[in-house]
Amino acid sequence: MSSLVSRRGEQRSLPDCPQAVGATSRVGAVETGCHAIGSRTLPVETQVIAPNFKWRLSGVTSTIVQLVPQMRKMGLAIAVLGPGLPESLPRLRFWESLRLLRRPAGQRFRIWHARRNTEMVGGLILRHVFRAPLKLVFTSASQRQHKPFTKWLIRRMDAVVATSRKTAAYLDVPNTVIMHGIDTERFCPVSDQASAKRALGLDPAMQIVGCIGRIRRQKGTDLFVDTMIRLLPNRPRWMAVIVGRTTAEHAAFETELRQRIAGAGLSDRIRFVGEHTAIQRWYQVLSLLIAPQRWEGFGLTPLEAMACGVPVVAADVGAFSELIVEGKTGTTIEPDDLESMIAASTRYLDDAALREASGQAAVEHVRRNFPLQSEAENLMAVYRELMSKRAA
Repeated sequence: MSSLVSRRGEQRSLPDCPQAVGATSRVGAVETGCHAIGSRTLPVETQVIAPNFKWRLSGVTSTIVQLVPQMRKMGLAIAVLGPGLPESLPRLRFWESLRLLRRPAGQRFRIWHARRNTEMVGGLILRHVFRAPLKLVFTSASQRQHKPFTKWLIRRMDAVVATSRKTAAYLDVPNTVIMHGIDTERFCPVSDQASAKRALGLDPAMQIVGCIGRIRRQKGTDLFVDTMIRLLPNRPRWMAVIVGRTTAEHAAFETELRQRIAGAGLSDRIRFVGEHTAIQRWYQVLSLLIAPQRWEGFGLTPLEAMACGVPVVAADVGAFSELIVEGKTGTTIEPDDLESMIAASTRYLDDAALREASGQAAVEHVRRNFPLQSEAENLMAVYRELMSKRAA
């Protein structure tokens, strides 16, 4: 589908820490037939739709936020549809989705790329009820047996992407494994970590270990807290931050954790800092990330941390073992194993040279093996294959 991508993105050297992130590409706006209005780029003839039917921030949302600008830079006329996304992204409003009922100029159909069940349902309704000319793509990150309804939905997709080899093993349909990439211009080390800490209201003299993600038992937040309660009392130059949102159904869980922390006399050194959209700023002040999840689909936090030069101790769930170079950029442990987490974390907290070497190796590893451009290119290859087939 030569008209889908008019020009490949150029290779660029990666700066240590860029001053601007997510700027609109003038070349992309011209090549994809869009026109700029202020800081937004509105689609005239959108070829790919990335729906996001969830208000709250999630890993899926983060993936869309990173991929869409990258694909636009590479010449793809892609737009988002749905809430919970930055206004800077090119988008169709819900009332504008009527455009999807007609064929795009020069194409037989558009591509609807779903990442959740609700979005697969939306695509099927548009195609089969309203007769919209759409091809449906689904990205699966789940590592568990799908429920019958989900399997039914997946079987009706025109192409399926798995985010890891482990995920692919749970799919009953042909699929393409495309692992997530990272925007290494956004997620990057900072040259002055002390200033970065001050900007977040943190003591620049402290070393910081972090846990990033939703606060709930599935995410292992309690394991992180218990690890810190064991390790911090004898390490006065260390503190911990828990970065993430607590939803109403998990409020009692957070309260219990706060009580444990207070009982250990560590309320000033184990801090809950909430959810943040500029999440890279929190990775950039860490000396170690602990990813204690009991279950995960893919899990972006180790990649985001490593891209910022932070070594990782992670439970072996999701794609973590496929992301971390064992003993070089971090280490994986058995899930739900507090003693192993304490032992692995102790090694990094007490060895500055190990943290430094692992952090440098982590940056190189992510930039070499998980650049966002590679993920975008691989997805666009899936789109091209669909476009090259005869219309259904």
